[in-house]
Amino acid sequence: MEDYPLLNLFWTMLWFFLWIMWLFLLFKVITDLFRDHSLNGWAKAGWMILVILLPFLGVLLYVIFRGRSMGEREMSAAQEREAAFKSYIRKTAGEGGGAPGADVDQLARLHELKEKGAITDEEYRQAKAKILA
Repeated sequence: MEDYPLLNLFWTMLWFFLWIMWLFLLFKVITDLFRDHSLNGWAKAGWMILVILLPFLGVLLYVIFRGRSMGEREMSAAQEREAAFKSYIRKTAGEGGGAPGADVDQLARLHELKEKGAITDEEYRQAKAKILA
């Protein structure tokens, strides 16, 4: 470690960090190319050739010319994922009784009936199994 000064270590770490950031940007550009439905196959192939043959210039040009639409596509994809997630939650929570809390309300009423003695333990277990099924 004596023959490798601290400043050289700093520069090595900086270059390594920049290389990792460039790789991240490269993969982001390639992902965006395949996600974009407005480009035809030839345009995608052209961008890919540019990015592969002249990587730094290709990525820089892609970000300059298509950076804004790249962000818009990312936002629309995030909104679609969020809408699908919310739809899944609504569908899953609403199954079995219509309203999201219907099963809980029915179980609470059953428990009250059992505590009051209006139904037996066996009737309670059968009704509970029917609600939870």
